[in-house]
Amino acid sequence: MRIVNSLTVPIVAVLALAQTAEARPLWTKQAANTWYARQPWLVGANYTPASAINQLEMWQPATFDPAAIDRELGWAEKLGMNTMRVFIHNLLWEDDAEGLKRRMDQFLVIAARHHIRPVFVLFDSCWDPNAATGPQHPPIPGVHNSGWVQGPGAARLADRSRYAALEGYVKNIVGQFAKDDRVLAWDVWNEPNNEGGGNYAATPGKKAMVAGLIGQMFDWARSANPIQPLTSGLWIGDQWDRQATLDPIERIQVANSDVMSFHDYSWPEKFEARATQMLSYGRPVFCTEYMARGAGSTFDGSLPIGKRLNIAMINWGFVDGRTQTRLPWDSWKKPYTFDEPTVWFHEVLRANGTPYRDAEATLIRQLTGRGSRP
Repeated sequence: MRIVNSLTVPIVAVLALAQTAEARPLWTKQAANTWYARQPWLVGANYTPASAINQLEMWQPATFDPAAIDRELGWAEKLGMNTMRVFIHNLLWEDDAEGLKRRMDQFLVIAARHHIRPVFVLFDSCWDPNAATGPQHPPIPGVHNSGWVQGPGAARLADRSRYAALEGYVKNIVGQFAKDDRVLAWDVWNEPNNEGGGNYAATPGKKAMVAGLIGQMFDWARSANPIQPLTSGLWIGDQWDRQATLDPIERIQVANSDVMSFHDYSWPEKFEARATQMLSYGRPVFCTEYMARGAGSTFDGSLPIGKRLNIAMINWGFVDGRTQTRLPWDSWKKPYTFDEPTVWFHEVLRANGTPYRDAEATLIRQLTGRGSRP
């Protein structure tokens, strides 16, 4: 059972609100492109240590593992990766705001040692809608991402009286690192219009509630006046350059992102079409999720296109571990408890740091021009 001191969160939230600066405006296209021109070509992965089943287990003090993070980010550096997309969670802040910020700083120290600047993700609409801090359940055998949790989650999303705590979380976390060059960017909300996935019950009215909140999330983050860009990625549909086809959440994402971002787990032709649509906005573009081998999305198919179009490329998954995302999405219907899938779905490295496919590691090193063999 998770127990929270009912007085702690409001007090911390008030302190966070009192410390925020006047909100900066949305970056102009010129400002965004000037910032992007100073960056190297950005390549990395969505990162959770192999020892963590989800973002809570990654960051909670009992399971935070700096030695594993150091080892695994060292492997990323040798591949030539220079960024990682890393999820945090509002419940971590509500339970222990100062501890979370200390651990985030420790993570940044380790990442900087390996010349990696992370994109931090504040909220997420995917998988389990009923997150709780404390010990996490073990992975469900044979099932993809069986422990990942949504943030803010169904109960908190429906309770407007708790939105002040969400505001405090965003302003305090972004404010803490708003002037920190070690942070590359802020992804305000991952796949906000995703109903959840897996075998979980859908949250009634979820999209309407998210549509009413995500704009405020951008405002709260921007009020900290961060030197880093804000973004939130589109992920469904294939007419992203046409405002008339965007849903209410997507319109807010597009209107509030300093740099554009998207997800694509399809064949190279569709990847390039979607990337071109995002480039039509005249802003830098990040692909913050790609690479699902069984769905046709591969390093050799998408990564060269990303380099040619100068798009930041961040694949899903890095080291095989407790998230089990080497297993495909359909494992929620038919768990892979007897046989492994024909090909790994996600992940770059095995648990011992060796590549799942040597040719992929070679390609990443060649295209980045930064890596070295182990």
